[in-house]
Amino acid sequence: MKSNLTPIASAVALLIMSTAMSAHAQEADAKAGEAKAQEVVVTGIRASLQQSISQKRNAESVVEVITAEDVGKMPDKNVADSLQRIPGVSVATAGGTEGGFGENDRVALRGTPSALTLTTLNGHTVSSGDWYAANITGGGRSVSYSLLPSELIGRVTVHKSSQANLVEGGAAGSVDIETRKPLDFKENFNAIATVEGVHSSLANKTDGQFSGLMNWKSADGTVGVLVQAFDEKRTLLRDGQEFLWWDKMVPGYDGSGWTQAHPEVLGKNLSLLTGTSQFEQKRERKGGLFDLQFKPNSAWMLDLTGFYSKLEASNVNRNMMFPPYSILTNNWSGVGGVAPSSWTITGNTITSITFPTTCPAGKDCSAMSSSVQDIAVRPGSYSDSKFVNLDAKYKASDSLTFEGKLGQTKGTGFTNDIGYEAWNAYSGGSISLHGLAEPTTVVIPNSDKLTFRSVGQVGGWASKVTANDKETYGQIDGLWKTGNDILHSVNFGARFATHDRDLSYLNGTVADAGTLVANAPTGVTTFNSSLPNVLNNTWTMTGASVTDWANKYVTFSAHSYQSEFKIKEDVQAAYAMANFSTEQVSGNFGVRAVSTKEHVENGSPNDVWNPIVTNNTYTDILPSANFRVELSKDLVSRFALSRTMARPDFGQLASLSLLDTQMTGSGGNPNLKPIRSNNFDASLEWYFAPKSMLSAGVFDMAMDSYVTYGSFQQTFFNNAQKKNTVYNMSAALNTTAEVKGIELSYIQDLGHGFGVNANYTYADGKETGKATGSACATSGDCSMVGTSKNSYNLGAYFENDTFSARLQYSYRSAFLNGLDRNSAIYQDSIGTVSAAVSYNVNKYLTLTLEGKDLNDPLLKSYATTPDQPRAFYKNGRQIYFGLRAKI
Repeated sequence: MKSNLTPIASAVALLIMSTAMSAHAQEADAKAGEAKAQEVVVTGIRASLQQSISQKRNAESVVEVITAEDVGKMPDKNVADSLQRIPGVSVATAGGTEGGFGENDRVALRGTPSALTLTTLNGHTVSSGDWYAANITGGGRSVSYSLLPSELIGRVTVHKSSQANLVEGGAAGSVDIETRKPLDFKENFNAIATVEGVHSSLANKTDGQFSGLMNWKSADGTVGVLVQAFDEKRTLLRDGQEFLWWDKMVPGYDGSGWTQAHPEVLGKNLSLLTGTSQFEQKRERKGGLFDLQFKPNSAWMLDLTGFYSKLEASNVNRNMMFPPYSILTNNWSGVGGVAPSSWTITGNTITSITFPTTCPAGKDCSAMSSSVQDIAVRPGSYSDSKFVNLDAKYKASDSLTFEGKLGQTKGTGFTNDIGYEAWNAYSGGSISLHGLAEPTTVVIPNSDKLTFRSVGQVGGWASKVTANDKETYGQIDGLWKTGNDILHSVNFGARFATHDRDLSYLNGTVADAGTLVANAPTGVTTFNSSLPNVLNNTWTMTGASVTDWANKYVTFSAHSYQSEFKIKEDVQAAYAMANFSTEQVSGNFGVRAVSTKEHVENGSPNDVWNPIVTNNTYTDILPSANFRVELSKDLVSRFALSRTMARPDFGQLASLSLLDTQMTGSGGNPNLKPIRSNNFDASLEWYFAPKSMLSAGVFDMAMDSYVTYGSFQQTFFNNAQKKNTVYNMSAALNTTAEVKGIELSYIQDLGHGFGVNANYTYADGKETGKATGSACATSGDCSMVGTSKNSYNLGAYFENDTFSARLQYSYRSAFLNGLDRNSAIYQDSIGTVSAAVSYNVNKYLTLTLEGKDLNDPLLKSYATTPDQPRAFYKNGRQIYFGLRAKI
């Protein structure tokens, strides 16, 4: 029997299950008797919650804290999984508009784009790459959490309000991931190893995963060494339906005479490429962390840390598409197209269209196609992240302490994108839209057979794209204890960093022989989809055969210089922050001054590297103040004011495409200002019982230099005219925006090992500036990227000495995901269910069973309205089972 639960129904089901479990457990406790009272050391989920609540309560600013009492205590597979349960945090399973891949990849705060959230690791910046082409060329600053396994977590602190001593770069806030430290372990030797299998339901594959940790410290606590390693594989299969080209019917589509005979279709939107897609990937995340701590005496501490993570992400994507434009226009010949035999219109959308199954008398259909299939192979695609960092701490006196950091972090993203395109002969076909209720019904006769059309049967494309990201940094921080009871200490410090980002783009050339049908890939097979209504049992080609074809006929020799760029940022910052405390009020206030020198080399429109160079310098003064008020023993209120900033994405600054004849262009805008925001927070927290909390908060972010996309004029050298000319540009530009919202959170320990948690966030984000040429100015759509108005989490857990269980439901409403092919893409609302259970065989061995996406969610996205779907994606469920051993 098929069950389709609504988000609320799913959440209610979770709570009913937890209540039933509670009743059963209490009955078991009663039967066990009360023979003897004894001291119980709380560990696992309850210990982590207690630590998180305590650290949040004692913090001087608005923060959320996650602690991991032990490896694997939470049902999370990367750090983003843990963060999604925090109020005000949004996660996405993709870095852009490519749809999700079954793993949380980006983190954002309070309905803002992920680029406005700074992620640090042990207090320093961390570079990462992307493996998906659009994200590589987009040049984002946000960290890919797919590279950060949950085993890294010692503690994660989400800073929702700013402090002067925090590294700048998070206009909405920052996330600091702290790893475990060798000298913090209680025992002199610790070893933890986890061996798991993960079963992906849609791919019907099971893969192995391993992670391990070893820690040693000397008996006197002066030297410690920690080593972590992980090697985690997962087979991914994603079934989808994609709508790659929505367009309005204009006379240009009148090769068949349809729009002339039926003018009511003019101006209506039609999906001109509706495809059944299937994505396959074998992911392997592997790497490790090394940490050496040395404490020779009470004054000095040295800590050397190194980290490396690589995600091998080779993949194959196939898409069998129905192209009405080929039929209507006779492949853009202008005459002789075939008119549809029937159609329907709802509002401004053509919701169904049918073409005759045979070529009409008197028509030449040799250049038309009812289907075109793209098979894209991306062998060797990967992303990675690495850093080496040296921390030093010196206690100069009882009142003065210095800390320093020196390090370098690098990230790389690479994809080798090769496409083979085959056009089938005309056979008619039809589509019938159902909005977002279910995938569109597509019918194409003979789609199970490869029957090339007579004219222009084969095409192809190829590119190799590499992005390198590197930052070298150093900082020194001081803490002076004043001896004053009220103004008890002052933090001060300085930071220097140089950040380099470059993009290399090689175009592939397909040899003439590669476009011959006789030399087509030989691995013809079929593929099926788990989605309803879509084309099934369609012909396709194996990824291996397309790769073999590419090895024979594709060469990479020419740079696409317009797409390439180089950026260098030099940053200098200094700060001072005073910490105060009275009987009821405590907090801090301070200022951070930041100077940024931006050197941008936009790609040249020539066939040689002759970049357009832009230099800018800007200075930001960032004051902040945080107040914590102890209203009573269990009641805490907070207030925070701050000025924050984030630098634009590298792709928004660079990349360039100029058309000299038309004097138009698109790409980055090297003169963008940073995203600057004035932020306000206020909250009230009630700690009404141990391991329990009820809180409410409001926030307001007013951004006076938000980045959107619009049009403007800029002068460049025109190679055709051999002089500087003014170009009409379509690119990123600054505007204003605001985000307002509320956050509610509830955590309660119910006793007998049971507990529940719930939180809700409302975020109202919108552009307010109506920048020239932006969607806000032209269509009135002032949505901010990433803003879900409503998001919430519901959870329940049970834990005793031998058994633990956790259930979680996470939901976020629809949000603007970005722009793709000149169209906005909105991701529809989605809810996911996860669960984890574990059984302690003894104090050394634990059996684990975990599930992600247990409700088998369907990702849906749409263009300007839900009547115009852009994609449906399903990744299936993931079941993890394994054994964890520790000594």
